Amino acid sequence: MKLKNSFFYTIREDVKDEDSKSGNLLVRGGMIKKTSSGIYMYLPLGLKVLRNIENIIREEMDEINAEEVLMPSLITKDVYETSNRLSSFGNSMFSLKDRYEKDYVLGPTHEEMFTIAALNKVRSFKDLPFSLYQIQTKFRDEARPRYGLIRVREFIMKDAYSFDKDINGLDISYNNMFNAYKKIFTRLGLNYKIVKADTGSMGGLLSEEFQAITDIGEDTVVYCDSCDFASNIEVCESVISNKETSEKKLEKDLVETKNARTIEEVSKYLNEAPSKFVKTLIYKIDGKLYALLVKGDSEVNEIKVLKLLNAEKMEFATEAEVKKVTRSEIGYVGPISIDVPIIIDNEVKNMVNFIVGANKKDYHYKNVNIEDFNYIMSADIRTVKENDMCPKCGAPLKFKKGIEIGNTFKLGTKYSECLNLKYNDENNNLMPVWMGCYGIGIGRCLSAIVEQKNDEKGIIWPMNIAPYKVAIVVVDVKNEAQLEAANHLYNIFKEANIDVLLDDRKERAGVKFNDMDLIGIPIRITIGRKIDEHIVELKKSTEKEYDELSIFDVLYKVQDIIDEINF
Repeated sequence: MKLKNSFFYTIREDVKDEDSKSGNLLVRGGMIKKTSSGIYMYLPLGLKVLRNIENIIREEMDEINAEEVLMPSLITKDVYETSNRLSSFGNSMFSLKDRYEKDYVLGPTHEEMFTIAALNKVRSFKDLPFSLYQIQTKFRDEARPRYGLIRVREFIMKDAYSFDKDINGLDISYNNMFNAYKKIFTRLGLNYKIVKADTGSMGGLLSEEFQAITDIGEDTVVYCDSCDFASNIEVCESVISNKETSEKKLEKDLVETKNARTIEEVSKYLNEAPSKFVKTLIYKIDGKLYALLVKGDSEVNEIKVLKLLNAEKMEFATEAEVKKVTRSEIGYVGPISIDVPIIIDNEVKNMVNFIVGANKKDYHYKNVNIEDFNYIMSADIRTVKENDMCPKCGAPLKFKKGIEIGNTFKLGTKYSECLNLKYNDENNNLMPVWMGCYGIGIGRCLSAIVEQKNDEKGIIWPMNIAPYKVAIVVVDVKNEAQLEAANHLYNIFKEANIDVLLDDRKERAGVKFNDMDLIGIPIRITIGRKIDEHIVELKKSTEKEYDELSIFDVLYKVQDIIDEINF
């Protein structure tokens, strides 16, 4: 591409309404443009990067014989009613009616549609297995779009689905896709971790996430430096020490805590550490009230609780509901003599002489032990904390922020059963198909790469996804020798099938250099005053220094660099 007559622009200053480094750099580089909250247009350079990512994905899908399809975005609402997923998506679905008042949605995900497509083929066990995938736009009405392309309302996603006759076949298909995903993210040059995750509204037997490690992100990745353990914080197991305390159990003692309601206030009032407290939190879970007990410096993990009780909805009880079962104001609630089932965290079970609310205004109990109240079960219901014990090796856990760039699910038979996708087995018995689901957020990959690969000058694209591999910069376009040499090199690179950009604009050299650094072209060839000696400069975006070389050697040098860097 020659820049002089192309759609190319850059922005010199940081963009005020972008809250991430990647969003800022992509907008400044003229690659994307926000049109409204959580909605972006992809401009020529950005679209070129996006297509390069898609090509890598398609190559790896071809390797495992997954076939590409394209599903509609406009889907009748009754499809999601059949699969019982309307309530789980809630307000995140964009809904509309056609001229005949029929209800439609803009597809947030396509499990149902792929299942319906498979109905056309599957009759017998001989029709299985197979895998399908698409690269297509999804729509979700996010309450809080942010971080550029990371949390948006309209996004491009690659989603794939495998179909097998039994769980053994699903395991094989899952592993094939899982390994293909590892190859994809490695080829994209991403630093990522694979973590266990919650299955959420997708349901199924297993969920694993591919998390790009960054300084920002909506997910917290829990990992261990001493082994290969990694997990999403939402589902990470909390391990407690089996070491028994030598502290002698005491009789509970009612103490005044005048105007102290919060853990911090009571801790300061009694001069005790927050870890000595036990919080009693009243929740309404699927319409029923429960009291959940965790240490004062811990937090209830709602995902763990919902799984524990096989429940769907969980929310804090209202003030009136709390008073009804505890006869107390919020801030003084405790587990002793309350009229509600109690679930305690495993960590609480090992505590002695702890502090709880007394269900009486301005009072708490000290020296409470679990014998002082009744509970229905003890379980892991808290969110893991940094430096907790690794579930695998016992070493201290560490936290990092992550961007979820991909996920894999073993769906089992959830969708095949509700949509009647069945086959006749070897004994002519009708059996449900076993399914897997696999997604990659392509825009998120693009943003994650920029978050990980940038410097004070701009983006540093990996060679295989950069919009152009080579940028030729003409220092003085009025100099016929420079312009002629630049056009000559440009044509040579085009003939060699190397993506090349020629900056032939009437701009100062410094402006051109800054623009090429901003948009992240891996190799820059500068044609300047030494062209009369057939000398040009070559600089890689990952290095500060440049090399001088003969213009006749440039093609071979560039080919060597590309061959060395590409996977």
